[in-house]
Amino acid sequence: MNDKLLTAQNVIGLPFYEVDRLKKCVDVYERNWHKNRIKNRYYEGKIRLGEVNLGIALPKSFGGLEIGCSWGAKTVDVLAARSMFDGFVAEDGSEMTEMVEIMKANNLIEEYNKTCRDELKLGCSFATLSKDDEIGCKIRFHSSQTAAAVWDGSLNRIAYGFAIIDTKQRSDSDFGWVATIINFYTDSAIYVLRRDDNDIWRAEIHPHPLGRPMMVPFVWNPTSQKPFGQGRLKEPIRNLINGYVRTIANATIGLEFATSPQKYLLGVTDDQYDAVINQKFRQYIGNILASTNNPETGEKPTFGQLQQGNLQPHVEMIRLLATQFSAATGLSVTDTGIINDANPTSSDAILAQSQTLIALAEQLNTGNGDALRQVALMALAIANDTTLDGLTDEQKSVIPHFKNPAMPSVAATADAAVKIASVRPGFAQTDVFLEMMGYDQADIRRIKAQEQRARGSISLSDLLQEES
Repeated sequence: MNDKLLTAQNVIGLPFYEVDRLKKCVDVYERNWHKNRIKNRYYEGKIRLGEVNLGIALPKSFGGLEIGCSWGAKTVDVLAARSMFDGFVAEDGSEMTEMVEIMKANNLIEEYNKTCRDELKLGCSFATLSKDDEIGCKIRFHSSQTAAAVWDGSLNRIAYGFAIIDTKQRSDSDFGWVATIINFYTDSAIYVLRRDDNDIWRAEIHPHPLGRPMMVPFVWNPTSQKPFGQGRLKEPIRNLINGYVRTIANATIGLEFATSPQKYLLGVTDDQYDAVINQKFRQYIGNILASTNNPETGEKPTFGQLQQGNLQPHVEMIRLLATQFSAATGLSVTDTGIINDANPTSSDAILAQSQTLIALAEQLNTGNGDALRQVALMALAIANDTTLDGLTDEQKSVIPHFKNPAMPSVAATADAAVKIASVRPGFAQTDVFLEMMGYDQADIRRIKAQEQRARGSISLSDLLQEES
């Protein structure tokens, strides 16, 4: 999006003070656009050799070559996979039917998985809410590449923000895709801005009573200086990825030389020299290389081969980079694709290697849990046409639920459930017990329904026996 196309002169229907605030959001967006694009390229593994070449061993002509590397995606996806949002429950543990319906209508669990990756990749993502007559509340998620906001330190929340809702491709390819619909979120309203063919923005105002923007940030690793966080693909991580790409390129080129080692032939005639030069590949794959003495000098031709290059230094460098990468990201060395040559480790050792990642996942769940609770409270208020203060005590008690980030095996969890049930009467009759035994919500509902039918059949049989 080009901020020059959004000025006080070409926005109609938006108060002038809101135009200034919207411009500040656009400035934030533009300042971070280039950095977000770089992080996105590293996540997708699109790194050109020219970006990492030291100019010593690799020719500059190889600069356009791309070496695939999944370390950037691993840095994000492995941690995101441990943040398993499972829905909302009330404070007493019961299921909130109203919130479940909103969650299903917005496909919230799957959308959370997407926004969690955007959050870890770029540092921040956003959820926006709006009134919807059919489902009560519409919830959409945006990455930092399609949204931006300004932070209010005194209130410790977003002051105002915008999100790109729709885009189109301009006929002039130099501009690429441009925004056509933008939602601007403030404490009192949502301004829907639509761009016409003359680059004139026309605003529609949709007031709301929440007293805060209908926009919630999902932030990873925030600090007082960076309230919108910082992504996992920081510069030190990218430098390690650069080292991996450079080493793989060196190893690939070294393998080419090792496959076709340099040979030499001394004391041949000019005709023999021409024959060898003109048929290099045939001479390389041939089983026999024949030559006569040089009639001019009487010298007997001498054949030799230079020592092949050794790939072991490249392998050791990759191991070193993988170890540093593991320490910097919390991933295990195995996650980087490096196989440990030592004996297979025990399950306790594998769990110990995952402790850092588990701690990071718990930190992620804590921050995102607060954001999801804000989303749920705002969604309930919007669906019921009330304010946040107007929600009932039951609605205000809504909390998000996450699965265990340690991801224990079903056998271990089931064993723990049985032990808890042996010392806590009634625990075996709860849904939590069945969840720990490895059943999902669909299975739990089937089990309870069939148990209820079985109890009904037994009660009916007992009644008939008594009457007879």
